[in-house]
Amino acid sequence: MTSATVTAPIAAPSAWRPGRILLYVVLTVGALLMITPFLWMVLTAFKSDLEIAKFSWLPGELRWHNFVEAMRTAPFLRYFRNSLFIAVGETAFTLAVCTTAGYALAKLPIKGSKALLSYFILLLLVPFQIILVPLFLIVKSIPLFGGNNILGQGGIGWLNSWWGLIIPLGAAPLFTFLARQFYVSVPNELAQAARVDGLGEFGIFWRIMTPLIKPALITICVFQIEAAWNGFLWPLMITTSDTMRPLQLGLAIFAQNPAEVQWPYLMAGTALATLPMIVMFVFAQKRFVEGMANVGIKG
Repeated sequence: MTSATVTAPIAAPSAWRPGRILLYVVLTVGALLMITPFLWMVLTAFKSDLEIAKFSWLPGELRWHNFVEAMRTAPFLRYFRNSLFIAVGETAFTLAVCTTAGYALAKLPIKGSKALLSYFILLLLVPFQIILVPLFLIVKSIPLFGGNNILGQGGIGWLNSWWGLIIPLGAAPLFTFLARQFYVSVPNELAQAARVDGLGEFGIFWRIMTPLIKPALITICVFQIEAAWNGFLWPLMITTSDTMRPLQLGLAIFAQNPAEVQWPYLMAGTALATLPMIVMFVFAQKRFVEGMANVGIKG
C-alpha cells in the first residue's frame, strides 16, 4: 500500500506580485523622468556650441575648460559667495528664532499657547506668493534704514541690502512648528531636574533641551539652506545691484537673451550650483530622514 504525498502549490514570492511589479515600474519611470534633465544639464556642460546645435546627447569630448570659461564669462564666483552668505545668514537666524519660539510653545506655561500653535499651523497653509507684496512694502518702510525717517518714509529701507535678503525669510512657521514638535517629545522631568539644580530657563533650553533635538536642527538646516540657496523671486524683487545678486538670479540674468546665451557655460554654472546641495544632502541624509520620520502631531 503506497501513501500519496500531496504537495501544496508554491506561492509566488511577494517581490513578484503584479502590484509590486507595477509599483517598481512607476517608480523607475518617475526616477528616469526626474534624472533626465539633470543628466542633460551635466552632459551639455561638456559640449561645444556645434554639438548643442545638433542636439547630440553625448559630447564628443569632455571639455572641462567650459567650467573655467563660465567663471570668466559671468561673475559666478561672486554669485556663489552671495548665495553662501545669504544661506548661512538665513539659517543662523532661523535656528535662533525658531528654536526659541518652538521651545516656548512646547515647554513654557504661556497663556494662549494652543491658539498660537493653531496660528502657526494656519500660516503653513498661506502660499509665499500671497505675502510678497506686503512683505516688500514692509521691507521698504523700515525706519532709519536706507534713507528712511523715523516713520519709514523717504528712502528705500532694506531694499538692495543684506538685511532685506536675510531677515524677512529667516523665520518660517514650518520650522517653528517642527522645533516645537521635537521639544514636546523631550521629557519634562529633565527640565524640572535642571530647575532644582538652579539652572535658569535659557540654560535649560540651551544646555539640556536643544542638544537632544539634533535631528530637528539638521532637518531645519537642510530645508533652510536649500530654500536660501535656490531663492530667486525675493532677490529679484528687492535687489538691483549685481554685487548682491545670488546664484539663481545671476544664472537667470546670464540666460536673459536666448539668442546670445552660451549654453555650455550656462549649464556648467548650473551644474556647479547644484553640487553643494547634493553634497549637503548626502552628508546629512541620515539625520534628515530621521528628523522627518519623527515629526508628528504631539501635544
